[in-house]
Amino acid sequence: MNVDIVKTKFEEKFSSKYELFCSPGRINLIGEHTDYNGGFVFPGAIDKGMVAAIHPNGTDKVRAYAVDLDAYTEFGLKEEDAPAESWARYIFGVCREIEKRGGKVAGFDTAFSGDVPLGAGMSSSAALESTFANALNELFSLGIDRFELARIGQSTEHNYCGVKCGIMDQFASVFGKAGHLMRLDCRSMEFEYFPFNPDAHGYKLVLLDSVVKHELVGSPYNDRRASCERVAATLGGEFLRGATMEQLDAIKDKISEEDYKRARYVIGEEQRVLDVCDALKRNDYETVGKRMYQTHWGMSKDYEVSCEELDFLATIAEECGVTGSRIMGGGFGGCTINLVKVELYDNFITTAKARFNEKYGHEPKVYAVIISDGARRL
Repeated sequence: MNVDIVKTKFEEKFSSKYELFCSPGRINLIGEHTDYNGGFVFPGAIDKGMVAAIHPNGTDKVRAYAVDLDAYTEFGLKEEDAPAESWARYIFGVCREIEKRGGKVAGFDTAFSGDVPLGAGMSSSAALESTFANALNELFSLGIDRFELARIGQSTEHNYCGVKCGIMDQFASVFGKAGHLMRLDCRSMEFEYFPFNPDAHGYKLVLLDSVVKHELVGSPYNDRRASCERVAATLGGEFLRGATMEQLDAIKDKISEEDYKRARYVIGEEQRVLDVCDALKRNDYETVGKRMYQTHWGMSKDYEVSCEELDFLATIAEECGVTGSRIMGGGFGGCTINLVKVELYDNFITTAKARFNEKYGHEPKVYAVIISDGARRL
């Protein structure tokens, strides 16, 4: 994370007094689009994230500098003070959501920067929200518990950024633990850490970024959520969580073909998360990989959130003997996450770069994954 540049820029713009906070982006090994269905997810925090220098300024205004964009803005803390800049709305939203919960936030100066690749499905927005939620909680001694910090980030997305996301991204950013993935039950909010050390078993985890970016805001993401909610309501529940394929087939004539396919993917994905958790307890990475491929093609064919470039990367992975590969994140671009045997790694990366470049005119970006700690003061 770009700590030194943040310090330098804060001192240039504001003063030499500041505190440093950071939060990570995340990967999700499996369990995609299950969180807003009350299901299970299986994320981990990564070694890339957001870092912010921040200090109260004694006014009722926030003065914010986005280092990576070289952009500055200031705004008040009342609802009508919402900034025009989309990046600033994340910070404003966190302030407002804290205030709605009875916390008192005063004006502050901040400079921030991130090394989470934007649009790659590693949740740079959650890293930004978690950084500021945690920082303001500490700076103003608000006593907010960590689950509520995650919910503040989620509510910011819903109310100020236009994405009706589940809780997974913010949860992973707040609760991350080095060397562990976390299985979160998005209905009960109970979670469990699972040791995850593929290197010790001869595997690497690597992301291939297609460098294709399709905006999540607006219809595609929210449309799929609405599909799931319609099916859940037809089944007589709030969430698809716990529904079976038999129950889904029994109402097939009452729902649209599209809604049926969306629900079929989600019901299958809930079971795949549990299968992967069981497999990891046995160090059975082959089963983990099989479930990852099933998730990819379910997201591609039933949920329809993949794209040609990501399907191509998953196909190359299969042809190169990669243990598991799938689209990661909300979809419509971004990365595949790949579980690769060490001895196949170099050939896979070389082949994927060459064939992708030949077809699309640019290479995918390659990011090695290191599972790291969550939101913290530096």
